[in-house]
Amino acid sequence: MRPQISVVVPVYKEEANIRPFLSRAEALFEEMDRSYEIIFSLDPSPDGTERVILEEINRNPNIKLLIFSRRFGQPAATMAGILACTGETCVVIDVDLQDQPELIKDMHGKLSEGFEVVYATRRNRRGETLIKKVIASLGYSVINKLSDVQIPRNTGDFRIMTRRVIEELRGLNETHGFLRGLVAYVGFKQSFIEYDRDERFAGTGNYNRLTGSLRIGLNGLVSFSARPLFLMSLTGFALAGLSFLLGAWYVFQKLIGVDLTPGLSTTVLFISFFSGMQLLGLGLIGEYVGRIYDEVKRRPMYILDRKVNFGEKPRGERRDAAIS
Repeated sequence: MRPQISVVVPVYKEEANIRPFLSRAEALFEEMDRSYEIIFSLDPSPDGTERVILEEINRNPNIKLLIFSRRFGQPAATMAGILACTGETCVVIDVDLQDQPELIKDMHGKLSEGFEVVYATRRNRRGETLIKKVIASLGYSVINKLSDVQIPRNTGDFRIMTRRVIEELRGLNETHGFLRGLVAYVGFKQSFIEYDRDERFAGTGNYNRLTGSLRIGLNGLVSFSARPLFLMSLTGFALAGLSFLLGAWYVFQKLIGVDLTPGLSTTVLFISFFSGMQLLGLGLIGEYVGRIYDEVKRRPMYILDRKVNFGEKPRGERRDAAIS
């Protein structure tokens, strides 16, 4: 029978968090009296994460495991779990207990009001550095101003979706799996709950403290909007106009015989500025060209090494085969 709730948990080097997470999640589903499956999507880890999950599968048949052929990253692992789940609804949650499993009860209850997606909005971001908070705040502002879809602020991947949304996600063949943007793009009636985010139960995060959020934000912006290219074109026109005015000023000085230009320092300043703008424009174009390059190659988002407790154990499964 189809479980009522599927829980997708991407994991990498999370040995110490597996059992505490399962303890709280299993107690919750027992309280809710709902059938469930918990799917761990595992990027091959150098620690004992796989061993712990396999031990828990022997204890609880509702636990399943996807193991990839190599590390493909959290976005790919999350999409693999979503596409493999069989539940009437699907919850995406991290294993570090920053997002409390107990919130699933309120999120699942809100679906009964006619919503297709319920996501969790953070009132605070305990355990995160100031730099990460600033980047996240600026990132959401920039994405929502420039993107073609509105991505809710202060949200992560923690959300619950109906089978209808899952099937729509199945048809999106994108190699850059920015889940927040993809769910917003799919649309349908969506709502949220607010919560106070906790600190990690154990271990450290796998994203770089300085560049992790920046990479996620850039991926979201480039994947869902071409407006940065238009803005770069406007910047180019503005700088060209400024250069024309500056040239006219030099001609005017020459005609009246007055030399007010400081000389070398001004030349160096303008050359440096325009060179920086050119490199910025080339870098922006490169981001889009790189994504086009990835898409036209049609490589799979992930490759599975094996499935555990799914009733079959195919090897070398590709993402495009999984959605066919």
